[in-house]
Amino acid sequence: MRHAKKFNHLGRKTAHRKALLMNMANSLIEHKRIFTTLAKAKALRGFIEPLVTKSKENTTHNRRTVFSYLKNKYAVTELFDTVATAVGDRPGGYTRVIKTGFRQGDSADMAMIELVDFNDIYTQSSETKKTSKRSRRGGKSKTSDATETSTEEAATEE
Repeated sequence: MRHAKKFNHLGRKTAHRKALLMNMANSLIEHKRIFTTLAKAKALRGFIEPLVTKSKENTTHNRRTVFSYLKNKYAVTELFDTVATAVGDRPGGYTRVIKTGFRQGDSADMAMIELVDFNDIYTQSSETKKTSKRSRRGGKSKTSDATETSTEEAATEE
């Protein structure tokens, strides 16, 4: 039975699972987007989001805590400098998991996991949607034409 088992063990022993998540987190911080299986992407999301939250407050204690998880000086520096400044005002949800289909060899569910604030396509499209909100009906011009014709008809009847 699976009572009180909160996370996916990914079919690995503890040390192997920790090493896998550490390496995937380092790659995600470095490249901002990686492709992996859906189960690994969901497990990585639970691993990296608390680290990004810690990186928003740049203290020596937080740096040492994050380094104990990542064990890579470059990744810690990148996380505290680049990533933390980009997600400074975001209250959570720093990663996005998008399903990409099935792997050809074993038909495993594949997914792309990325840091949300580093995707230019989503940020540009959301800005253009806000600025180009227009109605196709024409709006006030038709109603003003209708009032003009009704006033002309009323004037000709009198």
